[in-house]
Formats: sequence, C-alpha cells, structure tokens
Amino acid sequence: MAEPEFDTIVIATDGSESVRRAVHVALDFAERFDAAVHALYIVDEGEVEASPEQVREEMRAALDDSGQDALDEVAAAADRPITTAVREGRPATEIREYAVEHDADVVAMGTRGRHGENRFLIGSVAERVVRTCPVPVLTVRQLDEGERGDDAATEA
Repeated sequence: MAEPEFDTIVIATDGSESVRRAVHVALDFAERFDAAVHALYIVDEGEVEASPEQVREEMRAALDDSGQDALDEVAAAADRPITTAVREGRPATEIREYAVEHDADVVAMGTRGRHGENRFLIGSVAERVVRTCPVPVLTVRQLDEGERGDDAATEA
C-alpha cells in the first residue's frame, strides 16, 4: 500500500486559545510530510451583519485585524514560509472553498473556536467542514487543564 501524500495543508484558525493546539499539530504534520502550509482566517459575515449598521465597518476592520494577528501567530510558529489569507463569508463554506481552490490534501482545525469555548462536542463550524469538505479534515481537540497529549512538550 502506498504512503499517502500530503503536499498542501490548510490550517483554519480563528486565533482562539482552543485552536492553538490544532495549529501546532498541523505544523508538525506539515513538517513530517514537507507540505506547503496555508493559514486561513474567516471574517464571519454573520457576525458583521449582526452588528449595528453604524459600526459594521469598524467591526469588519477589527475582525480583519484579529485575523491578521491569528495568521501572524501561525506564521511565527511555522518552520517554513506559509501562505496566509483572510476571507469574509460563512466560515465552513469559505474553508471548504479555499481547500478546493488550492487543491489541499487536508484541512486542519480545532474542534472548538471562539464561539464554542463552552461546547462539549465538536464545534458547529468544524462539524460542517467535516460533513461537507471533499478533502480529509483533521480535527484537533483542545486538551483540558492537566491533560497531556503527545505534543505537550511543544505546548509548555
């Protein structure tokens, strides 16, 4: 049986604490397979549209800034140059479309993001991506305090 090839990995990030472990696992994965890395941040159009009209542009700008900060974190953690992108739209749809457009071999993401910190199960965005993305999706859960994973040394 042939070894799988992973040439392109898309890391979906929202900059939250719960996604940090997914970023590190995905970057380790990329290093092992010498894969190109794309870091992707989605400005949730629903979040922008839900804000009062008079502050929407400020909200969009603040989310763009947060996105750039999240992407800068991924780039700083990477041992190789990465491609970064900020998109606006529905997160699951944009992640799926980006993966297809860039011929990704895998999408990596956390199971809980900014809005799912208190969820007990997989987050709604991750769940939608898993159900609809035509490429494999690697979901990485955040460890509970005191819990140690194989990558605990890199998190310390």
